[in-house]
Amino acid sequence: MSWLWAIIVGFVLGLIAKAILPGKQQIPLWLTTVFGILGSVLGNAVATWIGVNDTKGIDWTRHLLQLLGAIAVVGVGDMLWASIKGNRQRA
Repeated sequence: MSWLWAIIVGFVLGLIAKAILPGKQQIPLWLTTVFGILGSVLGNAVATWIGVNDTKGIDWTRHLLQLLGAIAVVGVGDMLWASIKGNRQRA
């Protein structure tokens, strides 16, 4: 069940990251999900590193770090995808 949960969270974080980033991203939906999962893992790692990964109640700081990680990974991943595909048209 944890893999299913990771996919759902990655999908949601990837979509939110795409909505926050300016312009139109060229990455497909499956890659958005993968980048969201990677951003979530990155955010969890940073939260663990600074010591806010497990608090009482809702871990707002960890969730914010996961979102920031997803934004960073989706942004960089979109640039890499565009350069690989040759679609350098940015809106």
